[in-house]
Amino acid sequence: MHTYTKFGILVVVIIGTLAWLASGGISETATYYKTVAEIKNMGGDAHAKRLRVAGDVEDGSIQRNGRQVRFVLKQEADTLHVLYDGIEPLPDTFKGGAQAVADGRLQPDGTFHATKIQAKCASKYEAKPGQYKAKPAESGNKAAL
Repeated sequence: MHTYTKFGILVVVIIGTLAWLASGGISETATYYKTVAEIKNMGGDAHAKRLRVAGDVEDGSIQRNGRQVRFVLKQEADTLHVLYDGIEPLPDTFKGGAQAVADGRLQPDGTFHATKIQAKCASKYEAKPGQYKAKPAESGNKAAL
């Protein structure tokens, strides 16, 4: 074989390997979040995939035991029991009533085993309800021409 042919084959093999690795990584990380109700309605399909589920942390449901944390995500009337035992500490904003997204897999017993938790941080720019009253717009142009 000629040197150029060997080099061409090597380039094709390297590019093919990189494409294969990239496609495998993308399919594993390409998860979008579902609601608690959607996961309940997925049935057996929910056990086969890595999922992200979003909901509100139920007040009083957080139970810590060493690195493990159990809590309940709720959305309207639907609830989902979550077990988190990731290596990263939970965010400071993770508390009862907070919105959270759990990343993991649904177990056959119906518990969601999370390896990552994200909690929505409350915006410091949002006004508390009733804090500011809207003033009616003034009519007429008071600027001097």
